[in-house]
Amino acid sequence: MIPLQRQQLPDLSRWFTAAAPGAAALPEHVLAHGTGQWWADRVDAPRALAVSCAGHVLLRGDPRAVSPGGLAPFGTHHVEAPPRFLPVLGAAFDRLVPAERMVYVHREHVDAPKPPRGVRVRRVSGDDALAFAALWADSGWLHASWGGAAALAASGHAVAAFDRGGRVVSVACSYFAGEAYEDVAVATAPEHRRKGLAHACVAALTADVAARGRIASWSCARDNRPSRLLAWTAGFRLEHEYTQYVTGTPRAAHVTGTPTPAEVAPGQAEVAPGQLAPVPPPALVPAQAPTHTPVPTAPTPPPAPSSAPPPTKALNPVSRPCSGETPPLEITPR
Repeated sequence: MIPLQRQQLPDLSRWFTAAAPGAAALPEHVLAHGTGQWWADRVDAPRALAVSCAGHVLLRGDPRAVSPGGLAPFGTHHVEAPPRFLPVLGAAFDRLVPAERMVYVHREHVDAPKPPRGVRVRRVSGDDALAFAALWADSGWLHASWGGAAALAASGHAVAAFDRGGRVVSVACSYFAGEAYEDVAVATAPEHRRKGLAHACVAALTADVAARGRIASWSCARDNRPSRLLAWTAGFRLEHEYTQYVTGTPRAAHVTGTPTPAEVAPGQAEVAPGQLAPVPPPALVPAQAPTHTPVPTAPTPPPAPSSAPPPTKALNPVSRPCSGETPPLEITPR
C-alpha cells in the first residue's frame, strides 16, 4: 500500500464507522490531530484503505486489491480488519496472533479517590512538557498517539499526578480522541502503584471528557484483568468485544504493493493488482546413467557370520517432517 496525504483522502464515511468508541475513534483522531498515516492501494478510487497510529491499524476495503508485500509497513502492529483480510495478512507476516479485546464506555459516576499526601492530580498543560519528557522507563507508548510528550502535554487531553518535586508519577490521557468518544489510556510509575493514583487520574480525565461533550471509552485485552477491574471501578461498563491481530515480521522485503519487473520471477504473472501467481516448480528430470566405463574391482568377500541377534525395529517410531518441508502458518492465541 502507498501513503496518502490528507488532501488525497476519499470520503471516509463509507470506510470507517463514525462516532464509535474504542480504537474505532482512531481515524477521527488522526484526521483531527495530524498524527498517524493514511494508506491506500492506489490514489484514485482506492479499493483498500488503512489508517495507522501508535502501532494500531484499521484496515478496510477489498483484500484482493492488497498484496502481502503491500502490508509490510504494518509489521509488529495491532491490526483490526474484517475476517476477509486474514488470508492476505497470514501471507504477509511470519506470524499472526489473534488478540481478544474488550471495549468499555463510561456510564456510572464514581467519586474520585483522594490522592496520597503530597500528591496533586491536575490537568496537564504545555508548561509540563519537560516533566512529561522525563517519565519513567517504558512509558513512551503513552504519548505515541500524539507524536511525543510535548504534543500530549499541550493537547489538553491529559491528567497527571505530580509529587512534591513536580515529578509525574501517574498519567491518564485520551489516547484516541474522536468526535464522540475519547479512548482512555493510563499508566503509573512502578514505585507508585497500588496507591489509587490511576483511579484518581482516570476520574479527573473522564470529567474533562464529559465537559468537552464527549464520552470516555476504555479498551483493553480480555486477559488484562487489572485493566478490566480498574475500568469497572472507575464507572466503565462493557460495550462490546472484538478481535484484532498482532502481526509479526513481514515476509516480503518490499513495502509498496506491486513489485517491479525485476522482482517478478520468470513464469510469474499478476492474477490481481499487486498479487502474483505462484511460480510452478521445475519439472523433475530423471538422472542419466554415467557415460564413463566403470573400472572392474575385485569382488568383496562375504561378511563373517555373527552370533549376535539381528537388530529389531523400534516400536512406535517418531515421525519427522521431510527435510525442507515448511509447516503451515499457525495462528496461536496469546
